[in-house]
Amino acid sequence: MKELKEFTIPFVGLKLGEHRFDFTIGKTFFEHFEYDEFNDANIKLDVLLLKKTTLLEFTLSFEGSVNVNCDITNEPYNQEISGNFYFVVQFGDEFNDENEELLILPHGSYEVNIQQYVYESIVLAIPAKRIHPGVIDGTLKSDILTKLEELSLKEEEDISPEKGDTTDPRWDSLKKLLTDK
Repeated sequence: MKELKEFTIPFVGLKLGEHRFDFTIGKTFFEHFEYDEFNDANIKLDVLLLKKTTLLEFTLSFEGSVNVNCDITNEPYNQEISGNFYFVVQFGDEFNDENEELLILPHGSYEVNIQQYVYESIVLAIPAKRIHPGVIDGTLKSDILTKLEELSLKEEEDISPEKGDTTDPRWDSLKKLLTDK
């Protein structure tokens, strides 16, 4: 996958200590990863880089909203998201990103690309079940919700037969099979 240059942070010329980088992430960022679950995105990302003599510490903090479709009604709505992700960059003989909280870059590297960490932390911040706020508080009017209510089970009192009613004759025929041995 091609790297996005705006998420490549050159650290060679930076002094020891804290450095901040701000990014605004939109739908095109997720299109680069061929992720089409979001209709739109507006996320503010704050990257804190703490440069030390032998390693780099990154803290990704993001907040904003993504426009997604409700899992129940398929109506689009803005889902608020926020989160943090922390990882460390160390230097070694060869590149290694097997551990999600530790990235090892070869000696002599002068920049690090954080796009994969940004992508994964945002996608994992989305709830597993996306429900429109109007469904929860009952204000959303939708054809799908109307049909679901129409097809839903009626209350138990309406379905259960009264005590004086007889059973279904089809079941009576099946019960004879058990007693006719």
